[in-house]
Amino acid sequence: MRLVLDPAAFAELREAAEFYEASRNGLGREFLEDVETAFDSIARHPELWRKLSGRFRRCLVHRFPYGIIYAIEDDIVYAAAVMHLRREPGYRERRQR
Repeated sequence: MRLVLDPAAFAELREAAEFYEASRNGLGREFLEDVETAFDSIARHPELWRKLSGRFRRCLVHRFPYGIIYAIEDDIVYAAAVMHLRREPGYRERRQR
């Protein structure tokens, strides 16, 4: 399946990577690698992860407190958010494609 990343999710991903890189040199790259691994897993097995409310599912990112919030739409996986797990719940539901 093809994965499409919402522009707001891309911004979240970039901001998180910048935060981790500022915390420790190389940590931002490690975060991006872990997110990329999660994206690959979602694209291969999109129905594997737990359903949230409505049409969304969540895949947890290894080693970091982030989840990828996504929906399956025919042959596309729509990633609505790269969400810090302590952020306001439900904010990603405002992102409709």
